[in-house]
Amino acid sequence: MRRWVAIALGVTGLAAAAFFGPLPAFVESQMNRIDGQPLIAVSDRARELHRSLRIVDLHADTLMWRRDLRDRARRGHVDLPRLEEGNVALQVFSSVSKSPRGLNYDANPADSDTLGALAVAQLQPVRTWNSLAERTLWHGQKLDRAVAASGGMLLKVSDDASLDLLLARRGNKAQPVGAMLSIEGLHDLEGKAENLDRFYAAGFRMASLTHFFDDELAGSMHGLKKGGVTPFGRQIVRRMEDKGMIVDIAHLSHAGVADVLAMARRPVVSSHGGVQATCKVNRNLTDDEIRGVARTGGLIGIGYWDAAVCDTSPRATAKAMRHVRDLVGIDHVALGSDFDGATTTRFDTAQLEQVTQALIDEGFSEDEIRAAMGGNALRVIRAGLRPMASASAGVTAEAHR
Repeated sequence: MRRWVAIALGVTGLAAAAFFGPLPAFVESQMNRIDGQPLIAVSDRARELHRSLRIVDLHADTLMWRRDLRDRARRGHVDLPRLEEGNVALQVFSSVSKSPRGLNYDANPADSDTLGALAVAQLQPVRTWNSLAERTLWHGQKLDRAVAASGGMLLKVSDDASLDLLLARRGNKAQPVGAMLSIEGLHDLEGKAENLDRFYAAGFRMASLTHFFDDELAGSMHGLKKGGVTPFGRQIVRRMEDKGMIVDIAHLSHAGVADVLAMARRPVVSSHGGVQATCKVNRNLTDDEIRGVARTGGLIGIGYWDAAVCDTSPRATAKAMRHVRDLVGIDHVALGSDFDGATTTRFDTAQLEQVTQALIDEGFSEDEIRAAMGGNALRVIRAGLRPMASASAGVTAEAHR
């Protein structure tokens, strides 16, 4: 009997080792890929310009995966060494807390969740296995640990002072990378408005109302009903604006986008995606929606994957950025990679010179490239981080100078 128990335990141990060991890394390697197609030639002019930019990416899902941000990985798109090589000044890291089974761009019910199994397989704390709020807070803790262990090369940005510190330090020989927390879908509130205070206290400064399914706040572009913003969603939008959290309309239904734009008191962003004019995919923004975002003073973050720009070439990304520029002006163009978000791209964050070259080829001036690659995002983030009262006071003080 003891022999059979030992054999059974051994088999169980091997199965557990397979499940908890290489399997999560294998899954990620299959979901976050580089397609291997030829890159475009990068000129000396583009390289020199690129090294002088302050680059900001509005969306990456790296925290979802079991990796140490400080170490160069052989899979995925983003880590600190590659951010440094790509000359990224500020990376916005999103917390993804739930993803439906059979995920697609057209219609997903909200009654399934594949990330619970991922939480178990990656040996995340037990509290994250069945709580969306705890998964988000865990992602925040992961970033905090990486920052603390980075020797000053990764700086968390959550207010004016920390943003100023980052930019000042990037003026020295060492080039630290800033990291800001966002949330992809506020279903992680679990219906409790007070959870927003917990997320804010943990450093989250941007959030979208929905992800790939309808939730208690609004309809998703990929949900079943695709409705507008609910009364609870309106309450949360107001609380976000008051606190100094940027409202993100990525993945929101067209009805939801219209509702948010109609009630917005502060700049709104679409953190990652594309535009219907160059890529007619249901999640992408119409020209009227782009104009609406611009009227709030906000940003359109353009991605690098095929469902955002209908290709993985950096030229497709540049064409979408050019459309936004031509429609509403350069001040509303930004980067929103969706790196590490179960996407296949042509390049990783170390190779962002590809986008700089593509913008040059599309006829962007150097000043326009500086704005689109990060200057616009820094402006909107700085304004968005200020609580509503202090932001209003700042505007009043400026008016009296």
